[in-house]
Amino acid sequence: MDIVINIIKEWWEAFLGLPWLKIGIACLIFLVIFTFRKVFTRYIFKIVMRFAQKSPASFFTNMLTAFEKPVRFFIGVLGVYLALLYLPIPAESMSVINTVYRSIVIVVIGWGLFNFSSSSSNLFHRFSHKMEDGADSMVIPFLSKLTRFAIVLLTITLVAYEWGYNINGLVAGLGLGGLAVALAAQETLSNFLGGVIIVTERPFKSGDWIETPTVEGMVEDISFRSTEVRTFADSLVTVPNKVLANEAITNWSEMSVRRIMFTVGVEYGTAPEKIETVVQRVDQLLRDHEEVDNELILVRFSEMSESSYDIFVYFFTKSTDWLKWYKVKEEINLTIIRILEEEGVNAAFPSRSLYVEKVPKDWQNIAGDTSGPQEE
Repeated sequence: MDIVINIIKEWWEAFLGLPWLKIGIACLIFLVIFTFRKVFTRYIFKIVMRFAQKSPASFFTNMLTAFEKPVRFFIGVLGVYLALLYLPIPAESMSVINTVYRSIVIVVIGWGLFNFSSSSSNLFHRFSHKMEDGADSMVIPFLSKLTRFAIVLLTITLVAYEWGYNINGLVAGLGLGGLAVALAAQETLSNFLGGVIIVTERPFKSGDWIETPTVEGMVEDISFRSTEVRTFADSLVTVPNKVLANEAITNWSEMSVRRIMFTVGVEYGTAPEKIETVVQRVDQLLRDHEEVDNELILVRFSEMSESSYDIFVYFFTKSTDWLKWYKVKEEINLTIIRILEEEGVNAAFPSRSLYVEKVPKDWQNIAGDTSGPQEE
């Protein structure tokens, strides 16, 4: 029993011997900063954002938005750190705490820069507009991913340096293993360089309709290694950038007008005057149509094919939209059918005429056939 009482007395004396004044001040510091954190989140930041949105400097607004969560987190860390500074902590332990604090500061800055370098940031949109690429350019997401990768790598490097890791040794190690890494990642490097070529030459942008020997569809995204294309069957095709960079790319979205070309075949035996009338009426039809571009319209009697007289029709629609283009094409086709009916001209279909000559009498006798037609 006496042993238990002695232990309790020792604990009580140790408890009374604690620097309670400093502990109380440390707790007070933490509570004050924690309260300021809440005030900052609810009031100060909103007021600053309200004034920033009224100003034309959207760069500053984006910066504030990017650093909102990192700053909120840092204020809480700062409260803990200042409270620990006021406590009588041994120097060795305090050295570790200082290293942790500096590492957190580096991470917070990297976190904010990572958010700021998103594809929606005003930073890349300004750069894209200067390149006359537009807000939907593939340059923006590509540069965003590249910048974010560099920020993460730099943040990890600085934190490692704070904890005493030899960065020079790490770089030297990478240099020694560079050849092996290059050989192992040769395909990845080729795709990365292909992506750089695509972004710098800008043969297409996000949302464009492209056609290559490999794929046809709408461009959705480009990354370091590949480009994603949504086909018209609604499947997603991932094409390595190296392949796209070495292929001919047709960008159908760059059309200013859209072509329609077909042949109208009419029956043999149609009078030339009728063909001329049909050609003139179809030509006038196209020139009067509000959705047809009048810069180049060709309606000509082109040739006499195996089973028809062919009228060649060639023109462009003002709209490049696929659905509207098809609607115009349907309207033109139906009107041409009505013109043919009004002019009494029949559309031809593949056919072949067979001519049978009379068999000479001598040949019939030789063949022993007396049932065929007789030549007098």
